[in-house]
Amino acid sequence: MEKRTIKIKFLDYWSGFYEEEIENCLLMRILRKHYNIEVCDDADYVFFSTMGESHWSVPDRCIKIYQTGENIVPDFNACDYAIGFEWMEYGDRYIRFPNYMFYEPKLLHAMESKHLLPENWDLNKEKPNFCSFVVSNHRNPKRNKAFEALCSYKKVDSGGHYLNNIGGPVKDKLAFDRSHRFSLCFENGAHSGYTTEKLVQAFAARTVPIYWGDPDVGKVFNNKALINAYSFDSFDKLVERIRELDNSPEQYMAMLREPALNTNAPSCDEELARFESWLLNIFDQPLEKAYRRNREMHGRWYIESRFKIDPKANRKAIRAMRKQWFIKAWNYLKHKYLPL
Repeated sequence: MEKRTIKIKFLDYWSGFYEEEIENCLLMRILRKHYNIEVCDDADYVFFSTMGESHWSVPDRCIKIYQTGENIVPDFNACDYAIGFEWMEYGDRYIRFPNYMFYEPKLLHAMESKHLLPENWDLNKEKPNFCSFVVSNHRNPKRNKAFEALCSYKKVDSGGHYLNNIGGPVKDKLAFDRSHRFSLCFENGAHSGYTTEKLVQAFAARTVPIYWGDPDVGKVFNNKALINAYSFDSFDKLVERIRELDNSPEQYMAMLREPALNTNAPSCDEELARFESWLLNIFDQPLEKAYRRNREMHGRWYIESRFKIDPKANRKAIRAMRKQWFIKAWNYLKHKYLPL
């Protein structure tokens, strides 16, 4: 059976996505299995993210699908469907599918199998270093204080651009983490459901993660396999627990042999299958049946009011938009208050 051709476009993603990732991203891999894909400006389906505002100008006829890798709640007035971190249900319009699920299957499978240690695995040989820390963003005071507190006990190897103390940024984060027993992996912020690749990478490198971020991380990940900073009243108590594990190979190895995922959590392959099914539900419908966002009256006004226009370059467009708003307001008042 011949595949149907679908026309798609990507907007407001990070610059590296267009240059390096678009052709091999998970979305494209799934869609190519079932359809002929044409990436073009005259698209019927638009995927957009958080790195811009151009999606506001997408024509109403397009199906808009939002994807976030940041700690942002989807705006369902701006999209028909959304992919995010939130623990919520919204019919077929939303799926919780954290950004780490978009990483290569090799990384996910390494995370899932991290507790299956090879025979004759030697802790001292495999993990000669204490703790790794790879960060470029300095805008998290809690993470910075945790780094300082842990360094008061023993040197933490910082391999990122921020607070680098090993002579320069590492090229291979996973290889760097693998030689360490612990990995300090705090999220950029704390929010229920907001678990990113940081924790998955730490597990894939077969470290014990020192984690802070998602207060509900235990819904998916095994709290026995990580050190949850939320469980400690102070950084002093957190450091004391790490010191205890660092000086007790038996306790450390017991934690390392714990699986990364909860026993009742779906596997990554199961999550990928669920995501594929959700995505196909959008594209298997006739285009006119796939619309979900409000395109009428207040829904239309909402979009227009957020459409960013350069006032210097688009004075005519601004005047035309204001005229349309005035006409709509006048017609509303006329029909509501003037006699027939």
